[in-house]
Amino acid sequence: RNAGSSSDGTEDSDFSTDPEHTDSSESDGTSRRSARVTRSSARLSQSSQDSSPVRNPPSFGAEEPVYSTRRVTRSQQQPTPVTPKKYPLRQTRSSGSETEQVVDFSDRGHLTGKHERHFSISGCPLYHNLSADECKAPTERQLRYKEKVAELRKKRNSGLSKEQKEKYMEHRQTYGNTREPLLENLTSEYDLELFRRAQARASEDLEKLRLQGQITEGSNMIKTIAFGRYELDTWYHSPYPEEYARLGRLYMCEFCLKYMKSQTILRRHMAKCVWKHPPGDEIYRKGSISVFEVDGKKNKIYCQNLCLLAKLFLDHKTLYYDVEPFLFYVMTEADNTGCHLIGYFSKEKNSFLNYNVSCILTMPQYMRQGYGKMLIDFSYLLSKVEEKVGSPERPLSDLGLISYRSYWKEVLLRYLHNFQGKEISIKEISQETAVNPVDIVSTLQALQMLKYWKGKHLVLKRQDLIDEWIAKEAKRSNSNKIMDPSCLKWTPPKGT
Repeated sequence: RNAGSSSDGTEDSDFSTDPEHTDSSESDGTSRRSARVTRSSARLSQSSQDSSPVRNPPSFGAEEPVYSTRRVTRSQQQPTPVTPKKYPLRQTRSSGSETEQVVDFSDRGHLTGKHERHFSISGCPLYHNLSADECKAPTERQLRYKEKVAELRKKRNSGLSKEQKEKYMEHRQTYGNTREPLLENLTSEYDLELFRRAQARASEDLEKLRLQGQITEGSNMIKTIAFGRYELDTWYHSPYPEEYARLGRLYMCEFCLKYMKSQTILRRHMAKCVWKHPPGDEIYRKGSISVFEVDGKKNKIYCQNLCLLAKLFLDHKTLYYDVEPFLFYVMTEADNTGCHLIGYFSKEKNSFLNYNVSCILTMPQYMRQGYGKMLIDFSYLLSKVEEKVGSPERPLSDLGLISYRSYWKEVLLRYLHNFQGKEISIKEISQETAVNPVDIVSTLQALQMLKYWKGKHLVLKRQDLIDEWIAKEAKRSNSNKIMDPSCLKWTPPKGT
């Protein structure tokens, strides 16, 4: 196709041909010469004259200039190869400069499916990640199927009757979340059948994964969680709803602990979430460290989400939803964006066995930094204010047992270092430190400081262990990982 460019920059059409002359020339088999001046040839000649170094002024006489041109028929034209069009795409770089990247696209097909070729990038199927066949109009078979589906969907009832609504409410009150709601008459039978097929196919796919060993019953299906600026690998299974657990990755708001399915939902939630610290009363603050007392009865959703989060890192935890009889003490670290969760421990409001801790957790990103001992020390600080002797609820997890034994060891060595008498009583140690006598005895035995000699129990004051503890205390003297009783503003809650 040969087109002339006009002086105003617009494209012109092809060489115009007279069909009568074309037919006669093809029938005679001879080539004719014609002095007929076409519009395109005139423009070509005009452009060639304009490009010459010597320009003659146009004459405005009555006679039109005659140009000697040779009229070429379509049969005499040589076919030119069709090359794929190249569209310039602008690509903005980080520096701000714009560069043009040329991408090859075939001009076959059109986005609307109504044309065989396209002439702009907006109509290119490949640019829109489609093929030319996918953009074509639907076939008759597809149209008939579409009409059939439309007819089936017209049979949907306009609304539920009063009896049906009562039946649905009774079913929901009877079974709750243990059974699927009644779906009849909510949509067309065709859509309901499609939904049933999708459910069956999803369950079949999960069963195949289970048989292949990729998923096992009771296994940890949630592999990672996005929590604030951290991405945490989980350790154990947590009973999140199945629609979230099957994803393998959860996104959590680090302030309200709401869990979501995608990064987009989390980003939208963070844009409107007004929480910057845990709910409840702030009962301790020293520097950037704060502790909030959260009542499980007043803030049920937050405490349930906290228990589900803790189960991802605890093996022996069994409390998830019945949080009303418990108080939660949440430790946070504050910066200019809010109070970030460090860890927490829960405590029964009325414990008959004087347990001061039911469940305790330090978040993985804050482990091995001294925060676990701070939580334990804070639990015993509350017991001292209550004038009670406390002990953690059993069984303890592996990491919990290590942390508690380390804390009890430090408490006993500190007490022995400051003790100046000759006779020592386990009961006196318990009353001063608020540690249960059973825990004191087990710690002394683990340190090989308790001996039975001549019918009496003797406590050996091992100076080597005390000197080792003094050296450690000297190193952490400048650290802020020590609870200060003067910063506690708290009164024991009355029994509820």
